[in-house]
This record gives sequence, C-alpha cells and structure tokens, in this order.
Amino acid sequence: MIKENLIKNKSFQFAIDIVSLYKDLVENKKEFVMSRQLLKSGTSIGANVREAEFAQSKADFSSKMSISLKEANETGYWLELLFKTKFINENTFKEYKIKSTEILKLLVSIVKSSKRLIFHF
Repeated sequence: MIKENLIKNKSFQFAIDIVSLYKDLVENKKEFVMSRQLLKSGTSIGANVREAEFAQSKADFSSKMSISLKEANETGYWLELLFKTKFINENTFKEYKIKSTEILKLLVSIVKSSKRLIFHF
C-alpha cells in the first residue's frame, strides 16, 4: 500500500485553486500585478515539495521544504493584500487563507522535524 503524502497532495490541490483564482482576477478584475505574484508563490509551494521528494540529502530536503514554507508565507501576504485592496471578497479570502494556513502549519512541522534530524537535537 502506498502511503499518502499529505503535503504533496494539499500543495498540489492548492496550486490548482490558485491558478483558478489567478484566472478570475485577470479576466474579471483586470488585476495583473498582485495576481501574478500570488500565482508564482502559490504554485511554487508544491513545486518545491516535489523537488524535496528526491532531495540529494537531508539538508537538501530541509532546504527545499524551507523554501516551500517561505512561499506559503508569501502567498498569505498576497492573499491579504488582494483582500485589503478589494480585489477579492472576504469569503474568498477566508477560504484561501484557511487552505494556506493549513499548508503553512504542515510545512512548519516538516521543517522543524527535518532540522532536528539534521542536527540531532
């Protein structure tokens, strides 16, 4: 039986959701700058998780996951900025914020655990 990779699955689904939000922002709101930043950071989370799957070492794995964590945090920033500037409504903001926070928490846990393994704390 293949073990489910929760962060891989959640970050991939989140990337799909971000692409949909990006399309909506560009097509319906004519917002091109912040939405592009959101697209880049929101899809980069899963891309770095995928890179970490075949990391060359524990340190490389930790580094890739740390990058994913930074991208998840940046995604939260762009979501908040889009909400505060009224490009997305409160419901959309809350929906995406919940998803991004869940991913952020998973990544914090993974990064902490991987650093403990590297430094034997």
